[in-house]
Amino acid sequence: MSAVPATMTVVEIASPGGPEVLKPATRPVPAPGPGEVLIRVEAAGVNRPDVLQRMGLYRPPPGASDLPGLEVAGTVVAIGAEVSGLAPGDRVCALTPGGGYAQYCLAPVGHCLPWPAGFDAVRAAALPETFFTVWINVFQRAALAPGETLLVQGGSSGIGTTAIQLAAARGHRVFATAGSDHKCLACERLGAERGINYRTEDFVAVAKSLTGGRGVDVILDMVGGEYVPRELKALADDGRLSLIAFLGGTKATLDMSDILFRRLTITGSTLRPRSVAFKSAVAKALHEQVWPLLDAGRVAPLIHAEFPLEHAPQAHTLMESSAHVGKIVLRVS
Repeated sequence: MSAVPATMTVVEIASPGGPEVLKPATRPVPAPGPGEVLIRVEAAGVNRPDVLQRMGLYRPPPGASDLPGLEVAGTVVAIGAEVSGLAPGDRVCALTPGGGYAQYCLAPVGHCLPWPAGFDAVRAAALPETFFTVWINVFQRAALAPGETLLVQGGSSGIGTTAIQLAAARGHRVFATAGSDHKCLACERLGAERGINYRTEDFVAVAKSLTGGRGVDVILDMVGGEYVPRELKALADDGRLSLIAFLGGTKATLDMSDILFRRLTITGSTLRPRSVAFKSAVAKALHEQVWPLLDAGRVAPLIHAEFPLEHAPQAHTLMESSAHVGKIVLRVS
């Protein structure tokens, strides 16, 4: 294995603003601390939080790199003290607290997972952020149980395509909303029983119809805002609404009686600020329960586009257009 250089190429946020503020720069290669590994990055996923951070709307947690990039895939090249289970030369994908838009990136050892069978760096880099998010919010917090139904809002996004596949592979009926007939068809090809075009259809009425008037058990939502009262109407009794973003706004007017009388639950979470221990436990659960599905080819990330690292501005422009179906990934040389 080649020696680790002293400096590396990164893409940093020169100042808050549009995609054009993403600029290449040279920085020192970081050294792994206790419990950390240094990864030579081959690919890095692009996610909505990267866009929000670039705009100045999502500050990194204390101690995290100021560089964007929350998931990477590559090769371990150095390990810190108190690291076991990984060694230089191991190929991993990792959830990171930041710093992925770079040739080298630090990650807690507990946040690293092996590349699934037959995967390359681009597909491996597309896994951590979406799979951690879906596992936490659909299967842990919303506790989607055997025989229950799931409605995924924004089914053509990276999160959405992951949620559809993972829930369908685990035997659930899945419905998904998207903004065009083309995207709805893509959702159905991934395992959704029905794609619902939210521009031309009422997702509440369709969800009710598909469930014989009962409603769905769980909704995964990244819209928020005025979608929330409508989503409560689409839920079955004892249903759970799991919020992971608020692209449609942070405020909604609710009829609380519906929540009380039908025993509805509204929950939500963000991933980046959670503790290393929490995310390590999620990684362990994914390795045990989801990685076999990936190894067997029953679930796979849908890659919409890949760009060289230096073309990060173009990748962010695509992300903000919402024209993509699936994941956007940066290749790192």
